[in-house]
Amino acid sequence: MTLLVWLVLAVGLVLGVAMFSWRTLSRMRALPCPPWLMWLLENPFARRRTYTPMLERLALSPGLHVLDVGCGYGRLSIPIARLVLPRGEVVGADIQEGMLWMARERAQKSGLANLTLRRAGAGEGLLEPGRYDRALMVTVLGEIPRQAEALQEVRNALKPGGFLSVTELLPDPHYQPVGTVRRLAHAAGFGELAYFGNVLGYTLNLERLPGS
Repeated sequence: MTLLVWLVLAVGLVLGVAMFSWRTLSRMRALPCPPWLMWLLENPFARRRTYTPMLERLALSPGLHVLDVGCGYGRLSIPIARLVLPRGEVVGADIQEGMLWMARERAQKSGLANLTLRRAGAGEGLLEPGRYDRALMVTVLGEIPRQAEALQEVRNALKPGGFLSVTELLPDPHYQPVGTVRRLAHAAGFGELAYFGNVLGYTLNLERLPGS
């Protein structure tokens, strides 16, 4: 076999071992995607297939305040911060200091002053109420042990008329079926605005309902 074939096989093997390890550990407990797996997500295919459509589904405009729950290394927080300039702001929250360190490094290189990154988990009571026009949770809901409390807190953090955008993608080991997300969201005081995608990967936009 040629060197290129051997290289493709080696990369495929590494990818397979990495994904198998993460899936195995995730079945034992709610394990967020670790920083050492971020290289799997940072590639042109992932950006084209997932990140660009997710940004479009947020209906962003300058001046909006956005909350990125489980922001990871800032793969969406950073482009969102650019799109809401000059008066908008983004808060990225994550429970892993390693992820936040990576996100801060990327934000600093991007020269963005309207992005705040902090250690906070949804459901811990650390989110300011009524502050945000948009919130997003991308492949993170299944990693949260107390999902009902988390969604309620995110709902309360939104301004009236604001909405939460939940994205789930296979083969994420914590993938949540759309029926589960709809049930949890309804109980937390959300109404459905829009659904994009299919069973392999979807985005569900959820509006904060008044008086709930």
